[in-house]
Amino acid sequence: MTLRDDQIERYSRQIMLPHVGGKGQAKLLDGKVLIIGAGGLGSPISLYLAAAGVGKIGIVDSDKVELNNLQRQIVHSTANVGKAKVESAKERLTGLNTDIEVVSYNTRVSSGNILDIIKEYDIVVDGSDNFPTRYLMNDACVLSKKPLSHGGIFRFDGQAMTILPGESACYRCLFPEPPPPGLVPSCQEGGILGAVAGVIGVIQANEVLKYILGIGDLLAGRLLVFNALESSFRTVKVRKNPKCPVCGENPTVTKLIDYQEFCSLRKKKG
Repeated sequence: MTLRDDQIERYSRQIMLPHVGGKGQAKLLDGKVLIIGAGGLGSPISLYLAAAGVGKIGIVDSDKVELNNLQRQIVHSTANVGKAKVESAKERLTGLNTDIEVVSYNTRVSSGNILDIIKEYDIVVDGSDNFPTRYLMNDACVLSKKPLSHGGIFRFDGQAMTILPGESACYRCLFPEPPPPGLVPSCQEGGILGAVAGVIGVIQANEVLKYILGIGDLLAGRLLVFNALESSFRTVKVRKNPKCPVCGENPTVTKLIDYQEFCSLRKKKG
């Protein structure tokens, strides 16, 4: 790919980096990234990937912009309250960078559609805010051998990890099963400091850029943990679990499950 003069100007601060250059920028412009969730994590992830010139960005979300989102979901604006999040995000991202293509999926991922949605992308990014989606995403990416950037936030804490199926630990290696319904409060119930979403989202964007460029050390086999109150980071080594239900030696999860329904059933039975 030959960069145009305006692209050389736009991405000049990246192109001058020794690990990027014109070839690296061409890789970014040819990159395809899917972000599941256009909220607290999806906002900074999408903004930085769009600014960096990632050529195709898919965004999946079924919600509409609400006033209480704006404290942390910086891709949206007050004027877009009531608008579908995917359309609000698309409007902002294409306004930021006309080079890129933004594909919006105004839907909730399920066992019936996720494999079709993720198949054309190079890497999937977890911007979700619930366990059913997180487990479905992990299983779909492992089963289809698709790299996944995991991120999670709650109150003053956040974590991030990159999953390379067949090479590194997956999310189930850490947490084999979803927690029982009601055991872990959501961000809606427990709150979240907006800047925590920004910190973890930017780390995820950084992981995606490194993956596309083929540079640096990914957070594969390492869980990065952030605490805002202490302004501290720590890294925990995560080994592949041979007994992992989805990527272990004898997997028991061989097809996708809609965990929202599964969790609801468990709640009713309890």
